[in-house]
Amino acid sequence: MIRTADRLQTVQEYYFSKKLREVKALMAQGKPIINMGIGSPDLAPSDAVIASIQNAVLENGAHQYQSYQGLPELRSEIASFYRDKFRVTIDAMTEILPLMGSKEGIMHISLAFLNEGDEVLIPNPGYPTYTSVTKLVGAREKYYDLTEANGWFPDIDALEKEDLGKVKLMWLSYPHMPTGARASVEQFKKLVTFAKRNHILLVNDNPYSFVLNNDPRSILNIAGAMDVCLELNSLSKTFNMAGWRVGFVLGNQEHMNAVLKVKSNMDSGMFYGIQKGAITALASSDAWYEGLNKIYRKRKELLCQLADKLNCTYDKDAVGMFLWAKLPEGIASAEQFIDEILYEKDIFITPGTIFGSNGEGYIRFSLCVTEEKIKEAINRF
Repeated sequence: MIRTADRLQTVQEYYFSKKLREVKALMAQGKPIINMGIGSPDLAPSDAVIASIQNAVLENGAHQYQSYQGLPELRSEIASFYRDKFRVTIDAMTEILPLMGSKEGIMHISLAFLNEGDEVLIPNPGYPTYTSVTKLVGAREKYYDLTEANGWFPDIDALEKEDLGKVKLMWLSYPHMPTGARASVEQFKKLVTFAKRNHILLVNDNPYSFVLNNDPRSILNIAGAMDVCLELNSLSKTFNMAGWRVGFVLGNQEHMNAVLKVKSNMDSGMFYGIQKGAITALASSDAWYEGLNKIYRKRKELLCQLADKLNCTYDKDAVGMFLWAKLPEGIASAEQFIDEILYEKDIFITPGTIFGSNGEGYIRFSLCVTEEKIKEAINRF
């Protein structure tokens, strides 16, 4: 019998991979499951984006290997997007690297900068992939607390008192997933100063800036951030292109070259048609964002009604693609709570615990559910 690699003993199958099998099995039994768990946009990209990929497949060279650094016009459009939306000036030739989704970037960055035994600051609660990738590359996770009392922002003074000698990298996610908290300009400044003082690479994972958020921010807008920061972004949420697998990472030339060394040994470039569609998406007018948020605003209002039915509390001003809700006092387990709802009401909601121990006592609703389905869920209570 062939033994698997030791690194596989450090991680578990991704929660949604496992849980969605359970949900699909219930659906196969005829259960009318309403899935409010996963943030996979149910809406389509714009007609212009779809036309771009359709037309691109007929162009010369569309089916050949593509550049590891993406089309020059894609990098140029990303630079324009960051200039117009975030007031960040970035060099399209040397400071941008397109990715097959930002999740790929998490692995590439970790392989590029982490040695075995290095420590990584990971938010609790936060995206589970930060932890699993850290373990897979042989580094060690070092969690930092995010709490509702502190606005889901790290206590930098408390972090400074810890031994940070082995910390090489720190993951951020603002707007924050899963809570929807935003970081202010002053908070970003504190993080950049902290990173410089402690020689830590900050990586801000920033795919939710345009969902129900009128003030998108990038950490790269902070003076000096390019010295110690990378930023990941994705077209999955903003442009309903989750299945297209297209994102990008930005940072200074030295950092980009390090990531490129990894990436160029792991893929052979992004499909030409997807890059052309991404170019069209990034050039979308304000009407696109307004139309998208009009839909999400209505859905969020209904999800708040559902949360009220469950006697949960929540921050109406939180942004992003989810509603993060605090369970009422007396409920000991978020996972038990959502399982009872799954089997009694045929509704799947994400327990906060999959994002870390500080997610206990919370649940997360996705906005990727039609108004009709949300109303049906409300009626089931």
